[in-house]
Amino acid sequence: MMNRIDKLFGLKGEARVRYNHGEFQVLSPGDFVRCAVSGQIIMMADLRYWNVDLQEPYANSAIAMKRYVELRQKGRIRV
Repeated sequence: MMNRIDKLFGLKGEARVRYNHGEFQVLSPGDFVRCAVSGQIIMMADLRYWNVDLQEPYANSAIAMKRYVELRQKGRIRV
């Protein structure tokens, strides 16, 4: 979550991103995206985990794995 201090440093706001296999494309510039599971801010320089099919970013590998397991149990992902 951003606070007053973050806004004072001139963050441009949330980016719009297309997630591809092994890379992402910035559609609208910004300094961060939000984790699809936790809502946590992910600075663009720290963005490492996402789901191409769902177009969702994840804050870390543990959250990405949790989401993968959840989707697999629901039958939305096949191996």
